[in-house]
Amino acid sequence: MSIITTQNLSKSYPVAVKAPGLKGTLRHFFQRTYMNVNAVKDITFSIEAGEIVGFLGPNGAGKTTTLKMLTGLIYPSTGKVQVVGEEPFQRQPDFLQQITLVMGQKQQLIWDLPILDSLRINGAVYGLSDRQYEQRVGELTEMLSLQGKLQQAVRKLSLGERMKAELMAALLHRPQILFLDEPTLGLDVNAQVAVRNFLREYNERYQATILLTSHYMADITALCKRVLLIHQGTLIYDGSLEGLVTQFSPYREVQVELLNSLSDDPEKCQRILATYGEVQSLQGQSARLLVKRSELTKMVAKILADLEILDLTVTDPPIEDVIGRVFSQGTAN
Repeated sequence: MSIITTQNLSKSYPVAVKAPGLKGTLRHFFQRTYMNVNAVKDITFSIEAGEIVGFLGPNGAGKTTTLKMLTGLIYPSTGKVQVVGEEPFQRQPDFLQQITLVMGQKQQLIWDLPILDSLRINGAVYGLSDRQYEQRVGELTEMLSLQGKLQQAVRKLSLGERMKAELMAALLHRPQILFLDEPTLGLDVNAQVAVRNFLREYNERYQATILLTSHYMADITALCKRVLLIHQGTLIYDGSLEGLVTQFSPYREVQVELLNSLSDDPEKCQRILATYGEVQSLQGQSARLLVKRSELTKMVAKILADLEILDLTVTDPPIEDVIGRVFSQGTAN
C-alpha cells in the first residue's frame, strides 16, 4: 500500500530580474520584472509503507523543495500529492501526528535549556500522556545511547549528541513517516554510523517509512535499497541501487597488482595500461582501470596473458562515481 504518492508534482517561484548598473537599479525599484524558476518539474512516484528510500541529487536539484511539499510547508504550483491519505498543505492535525521532518542544518531544540525541557514541550504539543511520555523518552534514550545527557543544556552537547537529541525530539510522537534532510550533515564517522544504526532499528521496530536525502553515500548504501534521483527539478531515476549501477555504469573496475613496481617509468606504464582500459590510478605495483563491460572478459584475459600479475580483482565502480556520471550527463536514460 502506497503511503506517499505524487503525480506531476511541480513548484515554481517568481524571481525578480534586475539589469546591472544604476539605470537597472532604478528601473528595478520602480517597475520590477519577474521570471519563473522551476524548482521541481512534474515529479511522479509512490512509496510503500515501511520503505527506506534515498532521495539524491546535487545542490539545487529540488530535494528540499520536494520534502517541503510532502510535509505541507509549501504549496505545490501544479500536480497532486498525498501522504497517509491526506493533502499535506492542509496541515490537518491527524496528518501532522503521523509525520516528522528533520533537517540537519536546522534545530528545534532550545539552545540554553536541557534536552528534557524541549522534550516536555514536544510531549505537550502532541498531547502525550505522562505514561506515553515517560515510556517513549526511555525507549529513545536507550536506542540513541543518550543516557546521562538529557539533563544537559543543548549547547553543551557534541554535534553528534545534538543530532541524536534532535531525532529524539522529532520522533517522540512516534510518526509513521520520517522525512530526513541531511541528518548526518557535519557529523564524524562514528556519529554517522550511530545515526544510521538508530534509523535502521527504528524502521524495523515501528515499520516506519523513511525518505532520506544525504550527500554521504554511506548513508544511502547502508540504509536504502531504493533511490530516487532528481536533477534540475526532474526525476531521472527511480529504482534499486544495484539496478542503477548495472544499468548506468558501462564500466567495471579492474584492480591489478603487478609483479614489478610501476614507479620506475610511470609514463610508459600509463601508455601500456591504457590499451586495456581507462587508467584511474597508478601507485607502486597497483593500478586501477575502468574497462567497458562489453569488453571485460577479453581485456581481463589479455591483461593476464600480457602482464606479470600478482593479483587481479573486478568490482563495480564506487556508487559515487556512477551517480556523478548520471548527474553530469543530466539523464539516466
